[in-house]
Amino acid sequence: MWHPHRAMGGGALCTRTTRSQPGGASSPSGVPRARSSGKAEAPASDDETASEVLSHYSSASEGTSVAEEGTGSDGVDEQAQQEEVEDKLKECIDHVSAKSSKTRQAALESLRLAFSSKLLFDFLLERRLTLTDSLEKCLKKGKGEEQALAASVLTLLCLQMGAGPEGEEVFRSLKPLLLSILTDASASPVARQSCAMALGMCCYVAAADVEDLISCLACLEGIFGASCREEGSPVPAHHSPPLQTLHRSALQSWSLLLTICPGSRIKKILDNHLLTLPLLLSSDAVDLRIVAGESIALLFELAHELEEEFCYEGTDLLCTKLKALATDSNKYRAKTDRRRQRSIFRDVLHFIESGECHEETIRFGLECMYVDSWVRRRTYHAFKEVLGSGIRHHLQNNELLREIFDLGPPLVLDAAALKATKISRFEKHLYNSAAFKARTKARSRVRDKRADVL
Repeated sequence: MWHPHRAMGGGALCTRTTRSQPGGASSPSGVPRARSSGKAEAPASDDETASEVLSHYSSASEGTSVAEEGTGSDGVDEQAQQEEVEDKLKECIDHVSAKSSKTRQAALESLRLAFSSKLLFDFLLERRLTLTDSLEKCLKKGKGEEQALAASVLTLLCLQMGAGPEGEEVFRSLKPLLLSILTDASASPVARQSCAMALGMCCYVAAADVEDLISCLACLEGIFGASCREEGSPVPAHHSPPLQTLHRSALQSWSLLLTICPGSRIKKILDNHLLTLPLLLSSDAVDLRIVAGESIALLFELAHELEEEFCYEGTDLLCTKLKALATDSNKYRAKTDRRRQRSIFRDVLHFIESGECHEETIRFGLECMYVDSWVRRRTYHAFKEVLGSGIRHHLQNNELLREIFDLGPPLVLDAAALKATKISRFEKHLYNSAAFKARTKARSRVRDKRADVL
């Protein structure tokens, strides 16, 4: 069986913890198990069920680690709460097949938030076929927002199932439908965008062979390729802002799949797309320009991995374009867009000129990791976009993500160890004050206007 995330290249990602980390071997590709559900409660209305589950996960998703949750004083109450939540999740799964479109969307939104903030492998294992069938009906018969939500839940279901046969089964069963909606010009742009993200992430996590990968790459290429226009030509009339957003999502998923692409395929992609991707730098959509720049940096990184002395003939012209975007001060662009564009294109330009990637530090719980390559950066931001605020919880506890990012087995800490790592409110206040002062000084030295003048 082909494990795509194990074939991923790119720079190393380091992990640092304040406590020793058990074991040195890579963790298996499964995910930790959750307790199975208990007795069903009295039936509630569709909207009440969705609202209660949504409320529970909204409050639980922000910054609460499993280790901290496991140290409660009353284990019985915790188990009862877990069973209550699972009962409501069962009802949400049932409501995905309801007649009312409003009920289905509320249930899908509740499942989306629950799956992104908790690990539910055991709970979903025996219900994955039922849920997959319901999602298929939503994708086939639903419209717009409902299809988009169904594709998002499918992505999270695949991520919960992992890279094993269960995840492959989910992906294989709905891959044709995702491709059909994505390539259907009459479908809602919002639904197509969500399907583009789902196709990329599900293929990354659960593709069984290289043929699946190549077919997904080809489909995504066909979507964002419509925005690759010759310099100076007008934007076609059908390239409305929603379609430009679709092209951006397709390009993001395409570049994610590049990180697990075999070297022989990368060579063919380099020959074609180092010529076409720079055309996207002239797009009217700032997000599409930014993703194009990041994808170009990613291609250069992959090229240098294949051939250390890689040299691109059009580097000088490309750097000229990147410098213009890194110093763009056109007043007709929004100030926040200009600032974000300049920041990212400075990183892209610096990498292409010097080969050095800007390092990003990600902290979660007692650990932190360093993203120091474009491959890892694209991978991390793809998972962050899917999981939202639940990314920290999954980095701490989801063995699939910990294997992908080479973090080792999840840390197991007892109550005494957790208590020893906590700091008082006063110490936290002093630390935040010092960090605020240092950040203010650093920003005052590199304000956009001063940096541009320099």
